[in-house]
Amino acid sequence: MSSWFPKWRPYEGSIDARPVGTAEYLPPAQTLILGVQHAFAMFGATVLAPFLMGFDPNLAILMSGICTILFFIMTGGRVPSYLGSSFAFIGVVIAATGYAGGGLNPNIGVAAGGIIACGIFYALMGFLVMATGTRWIEKLMPPVVTGAVVMIIGLNLAPVTVKSVMGNTFNMWMSLVTVLCMGSIAVFTRGLLQRLLLLVGLLLAYLIYFVLSNVMGYGTAINFLPIQQAAWFGVPTFHAPTFELNAMLIIAPIALILVAENLGHIKAVGAMTGENLDPHIGKAFVADGVATTLAGGVGAPGMTTYGENIGVMAVTRVYSTIIFAVAGVFAVFLGLSPKFGAIIHTIPTAILTGASIVVFGLITIAGAKIWIENKVDFSQNKNLMVAAVTIILGTGDFALTFGNFNLGGIGTATFAALFLNWFFSLVDKK
Repeated sequence: MSSWFPKWRPYEGSIDARPVGTAEYLPPAQTLILGVQHAFAMFGATVLAPFLMGFDPNLAILMSGICTILFFIMTGGRVPSYLGSSFAFIGVVIAATGYAGGGLNPNIGVAAGGIIACGIFYALMGFLVMATGTRWIEKLMPPVVTGAVVMIIGLNLAPVTVKSVMGNTFNMWMSLVTVLCMGSIAVFTRGLLQRLLLLVGLLLAYLIYFVLSNVMGYGTAINFLPIQQAAWFGVPTFHAPTFELNAMLIIAPIALILVAENLGHIKAVGAMTGENLDPHIGKAFVADGVATTLAGGVGAPGMTTYGENIGVMAVTRVYSTIIFAVAGVFAVFLGLSPKFGAIIHTIPTAILTGASIVVFGLITIAGAKIWIENKVDFSQNKNLMVAAVTIILGTGDFALTFGNFNLGGIGTATFAALFLNWFFSLVDKK
């Protein structure tokens, strides 16, 4: 009988020679720095998502750390994943709460009740997978589908990201400077520095922005006063859930999208590592479902495995799960610091946009990698149509509405991919 956790072993060989496996670990200093980078990689989305829903970003970061550690324990440290605020909840939370934007959502409790219902539904599907296996999921979502779903997670958010700097010439140029900083570190450096491209690139771009705006007078200067006024330690405000049937019916079905995201994540990581992570899919679903339930219980956004961190793994080629435990602990400390929350708010929109361009692009390419690794044959019209329609629906944010339920572009594209793959597969049976 195998143990719950793997027997981690030290990584041997050159840092550029081969990837670091899930059950391997690097020296403590490198592990710590890489863990910090993974925590930083999720900042843009984990901070932006609660802003858009009217949730507390500090609470979202705190729960992302706690939920990542919980996921690490529940999956036996065998699935490299970071859990953060899911964008899939934004549309349904706004629909369920009537949030008009600006400040704290007055109906967080209503949203939290729906998020709890979603988490429970998600966990139940995980138990079903543990009991029946993943064959039906693999048949439901072959590589042509999972690759397309992973791609649209990156592509769907691209327009929102770019629009945040449109109309401001300085911010548009600074976004490109941020991209250049990260790209240069990725291409022109080697070893550990190359693996820290997102973190180091972000800091370099921040320094350049400071010089251009605060020193030279271009653009909006960074205001450091809130950092000085913020306390070092403080627990975010929790919000009790309120269970309203309508809100639960609107939010709970998002579990189906989380399943697609999580499955795509595990498939992508499996393709990159060359390891078979399929036996852990059920546990990953349950863990993510429990994490989402826990987050909703305190008034935080629902959780999902983060595509941003797939991008980090794709570039660094370090898949050690220990790094994600370190990232989770780091996020917990940050979430308990109002001063850190104030620091987050000083990061200019232009830099976050540039970082998002890089990260969302890496997610998109990770989806293409699934197609390449699995040798998806696009000479077959079935595969061609499934991929083509899915990508356009997801990228164009083709959102379907059923009464009060807004499926969203990612959801519509995901279910379109599932249906078209099944429907077009009928020709094979003939």
